Amino acid sequence: MLERSHIQSSGFDNVSEGGAVTGFRVRLRQPNYRGTRVSLVEGIDVTVDGEAFPAARNRYRIGGGDYAHGELEGLLDLRWPVGTTIDVMVPRPGGLTPGVHHVETVVWYHHPYFPPQFRPIPVRDGRHATIIL
Repeated sequence: MLERSHIQSSGFDNVSEGGAVTGFRVRLRQPNYRGTRVSLVEGIDVTVDGEAFPAARNRYRIGGGDYAHGELEGLLDLRWPVGTTIDVMVPRPGGLTPGVHHVETVVWYHHPYFPPQFRPIPVRDGRHATIIL
């Protein structure tokens, strides 16, 4: 079951590659009132305990695929439906320490029906989440 917060407590953990911890992931549910094409997501900024991780450095696991920030705009046929989650993969050598962290996200949406001066639209969320060994 998805939690009310866009930031889900399950799926917040460190990630490893080749036996070394290379970063962490944040799982997000669709924060919009309806689904959206992934190409309309301009990126997702993550901040943990005041340390900012800008969208351009992150990778995104969506619909079984793994995508770099620069690939999002070209994903015209891939959707992020309501009721589903994506993982934001954040590079940070060593990951995060075990314990409670304050996590904030900003999902930047490009709504084509909004006037250009109001795009992209930031959708913000924040909560405490725990990294477990």
